[in-house]
Amino acid sequence: MTFSGSFESTPASELVASEPTVIIQELEEKRVTLQDLLLQLVALSSHLHQIYTQSHLIHLNIEGPLFLPLHKFLKKQYFAHIDQFDQVTEFVRTMDTLMPMCEKGLLNAYKGFKHVKSYDTREMLITYLGNLEKIGMQVKEIGEMAREVQAPDVENYMAELVGAMFKASWFLKATLRG
Repeated sequence: MTFSGSFESTPASELVASEPTVIIQELEEKRVTLQDLLLQLVALSSHLHQIYTQSHLIHLNIEGPLFLPLHKFLKKQYFAHIDQFDQVTEFVRTMDTLMPMCEKGLLNAYKGFKHVKSYDTREMLITYLGNLEKIGMQVKEIGEMAREVQAPDVENYMAELVGAMFKASWFLKATLRG
């Protein structure tokens, strides 16, 4: 584990007796580790991969009077989800951690995904909407974790991702209300 800040550059002769206590208190207060963040990023990548597949299949199977705008919207969504998956997995790799080797391992990283159980357009979209919002909340927590372990690149992208999830959620809610 490395420490950031002025402690590393302070010569030992300048350290006073109270500083080790301060450092221990800071470490005790820091509840999140880099390993915790990495586990959550792998879980998020699983969630994103699953929602990519879901949005793509809904895009293909949706029928009804709103077919054209929903088909177009969902196409944009599944392209966005695969890009989001790629970005999150690249954060994992930049921290010198391997991703699961196959889809089975990836699916095991996140098991709370809600699957579509009906070809009814409204039911498919409600399920997808719930998954978008669940990811949005998951991403908020990961953003906080990233801040705590001082990973500003991850924190920044999580803020972007929260916006994308809740914007798509808004579009669906507005459509479903009509």
